[in-house]
Amino acid sequence: MAAIRKEDENIDVSLRDLSKKLQDFAKARDWEKYHTPRNLLLAMVGEVGELSEIFQWKGEVEKGLENWEESEKEHLGEELSDVLLYLIRLADICGIDLGHAALDKIHKNAIKYPPIFL
Repeated sequence: MAAIRKEDENIDVSLRDLSKKLQDFAKARDWEKYHTPRNLLLAMVGEVGELSEIFQWKGEVEKGLENWEESEKEHLGEELSDVLLYLIRLADICGIDLGHAALDKIHKNAIKYPPIFL
């Protein structure tokens, strides 16, 4: 995977931390005016397309990507990160607490799809 800076090792990053970093990043570049829900969604969809291209001709792949080159895994990490960062920024711009929304959705899914006991 991508090289981890020494100061970033063994830290947990919250969605709020990423949201703040993205907000600061956009503000420092005067990009806030472009960060509308529509623009962010379209940018995220583009990144999902780039993510899809990585898997497009590989067929099914094993969990853990055992047969992948490190450079392929690094590229995958970059594209996954792009999707995540756009999703976080979109949620922030829309006023959605993504962490709480995700936990609520997991709870709803647990009710909708109860565990199967064999």
